[in-house]
Order: sequence, then C-alpha cells, then structure tokens
Amino acid sequence: MKRFVDWVQALAISLGAPGLFVIGFLDSSFLSFPEVNDLLLVLMITEHPHRMLLYSTAATLGSLAGCLVLYYVGRKGGEPFVRRRFHAGIVDRSLDVIRRNGVLAILIPSLLPPPAPFKIFVILAGIAGIAPARFTMAIAVGRGLRYFGEGLLALWYGERAIVFIQENSAIVGLVLAVVLMVGAIGYWLWRKRQARR
Repeated sequence: MKRFVDWVQALAISLGAPGLFVIGFLDSSFLSFPEVNDLLLVLMITEHPHRMLLYSTAATLGSLAGCLVLYYVGRKGGEPFVRRRFHAGIVDRSLDVIRRNGVLAILIPSLLPPPAPFKIFVILAGIAGIAPARFTMAIAVGRGLRYFGEGLLALWYGERAIVFIQENSAIVGLVLAVVLMVGAIGYWLWRKRQARR
C-alpha cells in the first residue's frame, strides 16, 4: 500500500493542480489517503507560492467531487451498505444527529483532520435526505476553510507548515469546529428571537 501511495503522491506532484484534484477526489470517495492531500498542498505551495489559490481550489473541488459521489451513493440506497459496515446503534445515532443538525453535522466533520470520522457522515447525509445544494455548500465551506487555511500557512511558514499541521491539526480543527458551533447556536437563537417578534 505504501508503494501505491508513494506512486500517487509522485503522480500528483507531476500533475500539479489536477493531481491535487485527483487525490482530493479519491481520498473523499472510496480510497483513503490520510493527510496526503494536506501535505502535498503545503509542499506544492511552498515550491510555487503564486499558485496558492489554484492549488487550494483544486484540493477543495476534488474533495467536494469525491464527497458528492458518496453522498449520491447514500441517496440511491446506501443504507444497507452502511448498516453492514457499522454497528446499528452508531448508524441510528449519527442519522439522528444529521437530521437534527442538518448542514452543521456535515460542516464540522469536514473541517476535522484524520482520524476523525468523515465519510460516514457524507454517506449518511445522502441517506438522511439533506438537500444537495445545502450539502454542497457545507462541504465547500468546510473543505475550503481547511485547504485555504493550509495554503496560507504554507505561504507564511513554508515547509515548517507541514510540522505545524501534523502537530496541531487536531487542535486547530477542534477550535474551528467550536467556533462554527458557537456561531450556529448564536444564529439559531437570533432567528428564534426574530420569530417571536
């Protein structure tokens, strides 16, 4: 497997932005390349800082495309597949969280670094019937924040950003998730107050 991952990394680097798109697509759909896209993104931006927007966009769009594949698998009858692979209690609780929290239940996991579970939420979003436009927006925002944030770190710190991401990605992801949750709760309370008026 390591040989395959090394080959994919070399191919992605040689292709540039399309390579980041392909890695993002594969990682977010049926294969897993934990942190490969993040590290390649930083490395490629360090070598070509003027391409930060292009590379971050390619990584975001690749991930979004891969997530949409899993989402539509969920919509087209993926529940038996999920129930075979995961404990029924986990599936039921996760579906309940997605149905209660909608987009927020997709947005937060999309920010978190591996090994935080993500793909199950993507498939379950399709099963739960989250609207395609809302799902797309949540993934685009979450992955965009992640990859453009890493792009900025690469511009500011060069290859040292790789060490920073490896050592602090969980903390940064959790902080972003908490900020999003607080913002969402504040927005929900504001809307509830407006509705009372």
